[in-house]
Amino acid sequence: MRERVRRVLESARFQRAIIGVIVLNAATLGVETAPRAVAEYGMLLHVVDHAALYVFVAELLAKLYVYRLRFVRDPWNVFDALIIGVSFLPTAGGLSVLRALRVLRALRLISVVPSLRRVVSALLGAVPGMSSIAVLLALILYVAAVMGTRLYGAASPEYFGDLPTSLFTLFQTMTGDGWSDVNRDVMRVHPSAWVFFVLFVLVCTFVVLNLFIAVVVSAMEDEHRRERDPEPAVTESAPAIAAELAALRAEIAALREALPARPAVSGDALTGANGAAR
Repeated sequence: MRERVRRVLESARFQRAIIGVIVLNAATLGVETAPRAVAEYGMLLHVVDHAALYVFVAELLAKLYVYRLRFVRDPWNVFDALIIGVSFLPTAGGLSVLRALRVLRALRLISVVPSLRRVVSALLGAVPGMSSIAVLLALILYVAAVMGTRLYGAASPEYFGDLPTSLFTLFQTMTGDGWSDVNRDVMRVHPSAWVFFVLFVLVCTFVVLNLFIAVVVSAMEDEHRRERDPEPAVTESAPAIAAELAALRAEIAALREALPARPAVSGDALTGANGAAR
C-alpha cells in the first residue's frame, strides 16, 4: 500500500495536478482582492480556496505516510508544511491580517517545479559570496555618506542633512532612481559635485552590483554542472582504505616470513658445477 501511494505521489501526472491546484488557488486569492468579485462570487471563491487547502493537506499527510522520518529530512517538505500551516493560523479579531498570508501557498510552485528548485538552491549556494560583497557595498555606502554629509550637508540638507538622510540618498542614487535630480540640486552650490556622484555610481552600480550578478551566475553554473555530471558515490572512506592497505602489508610480511629461506650459492660451487658439465 505504501509503495503504491509513493508511486502516485512521484508520478508526473500527480505533480501536474498539484501545480494546477496551486495556480488555481493563487488566481483565486488574487480575485478575492477585488470587492466586486467578492460580492458576486464570494461563496464560490471561498469553496475553491478551502478545496485547494484540503488537497494540500491530503498531499502532506500522504507524504508523511510514505516517507515517515525521511519527510523532515527534506527541506522542501518542511517548507511546504510551514506554508500550509500558515493557512490554519487564527484570522479572527486583531489577527485578521494573517489572512493575507494565504497567498504564500503560491510559493509551493518552488518546491513542485524542479527548475525553480534549482534556481533557489543556486541562490542559497551564492549567499556566502554575496555576504562578502554586501559588506563591501555597505562599507562604500557608509564612507560615501560621511563624505556627502561633510561636503554637501549645508548646501542640500534635504538630501545630505545628516548621516541617515545621506545613506538613503546614496542608496537611491545607487539604484539609479532620480540621482540626476539630486546631483543637479547639489551642483547649484557645488559645481564640482558631479565628480563625487559619477564616481559613486561607477563604483556601486557598475562594479559592486555586477559582482552580485557574477556570484549568482557562477552558483547557477555550479548547480547545473552538478546535475549534469554527478560525482561518483564514494563507497569507502580514507581511513578505511588506509586500514585495508595496512592489513595487506601485514599479510605480505607474514607470507615472506613463512616461506623457507633459499640456500646461498657460492662462486666456487658454480665453478665446480660448470666443470662437471664439461
